[in-house]
Amino acid sequence: MGSVARSVGDRLKQMDFYPKTLEDFRIKTISGGAATIAALIIMGLLFMSEFYSYLTPHISEDLFVDTTRGTKLKINLDIVFPKIPCSLISLDAMDLSGEQHVNIHHNIYKRKLDKDGRPIQDPERQEKIGHEVVNSTQAEKALEEVTTPKCGSCYGTGKQCCNTCEEVKDAYRTKGWALPPLKDIEQCVREGQLVESTDLPEEGCQIYGYLEVNRVGGNFHLAPGKSFQHHHLHIHDVQQFRTADFDLSHRIRHLSFGVNIPGKTNPFDGTELRTEKGPKSINYYVKIVPTTYERIDGSTLLTNQFSVTQHQKDLQMGLMGEGGLPGVFFQYELSPMMVKYTEKQRSLGHFLTGVCSIIGGVFTVAGLLHSASYSVYRKLQRKVEIGKAS
Repeated sequence: MGSVARSVGDRLKQMDFYPKTLEDFRIKTISGGAATIAALIIMGLLFMSEFYSYLTPHISEDLFVDTTRGTKLKINLDIVFPKIPCSLISLDAMDLSGEQHVNIHHNIYKRKLDKDGRPIQDPERQEKIGHEVVNSTQAEKALEEVTTPKCGSCYGTGKQCCNTCEEVKDAYRTKGWALPPLKDIEQCVREGQLVESTDLPEEGCQIYGYLEVNRVGGNFHLAPGKSFQHHHLHIHDVQQFRTADFDLSHRIRHLSFGVNIPGKTNPFDGTELRTEKGPKSINYYVKIVPTTYERIDGSTLLTNQFSVTQHQKDLQMGLMGEGGLPGVFFQYELSPMMVKYTEKQRSLGHFLTGVCSIIGGVFTVAGLLHSASYSVYRKLQRKVEIGKAS
């Protein structure tokens, strides 16, 4: 048994790729120690980087045709108008399928701001913000009208009952008729709304929330005036105010489509546009690319990436019907292609291979640099010794 063990040991010695020199023939230098410390530090830093990369999922990207159907497109928005009061802004949406959403208030909130941009009141749903300011006396009269129902005249517009001044105005808007003097309308006289100011209040508005629309191309817009439909036309009533006073300067704090995913950027965030007073049509053209993000746990997030271009047009003064509608318009179009991001965990073998390459590479490079420097040092030392001897 002893001879067999010795023969096996001799064969293993012959296969040793790392032969050892005698301790007496080794020369240890200060520069060698410094190189060793530097190599260990570099190895440690690279190892931590490789370990962090191993723990972080790798994201692969694929492109294919979008075949999803029947889903809704969620639009998240947070926009500030410093010079337009909340009572004057309407949010409307329409798409290529013919569906229209007028004066949207679900999941949309408005917050009044003073002229310095500070909040005046808590945010309210759009439907809770009226178009007139009512004092306490007017509120008491309105309460009396509620407790004692009455069917008021609509002045030949064809509507059955108009109990408030605003209902009379809506009836005239629906018919497309010009509104008569308020002093001739009983409901407006009763509510004390005999004169309507043409001056815009010195207020701003922050409008935020989200809306869900069909997953087809379309647009949504924020425009002054109360919106309504008349003979299949989309109209905003801005007759009360001077359009020359409209200041559509705005700041887009956030606007995105769908949920946020890691690494996703929103080109709109932080966008600010300042314009001069007057009726203007500000158009943002958005190209949306549907995107899916598959997490490493198997869950999938549906979102969208997009690019945007902007165009601004001055409208003709006094020709609202011909010049166009003043406001801020977002026209979006969906790409037929979809991008898919997939999180993947790096394999243990890949990690171990990287660690071995780090250790071996740093050790080899440090050894070569130290050998070269030591060789130069020895040559210089010999020349000095020869010079002294001569």
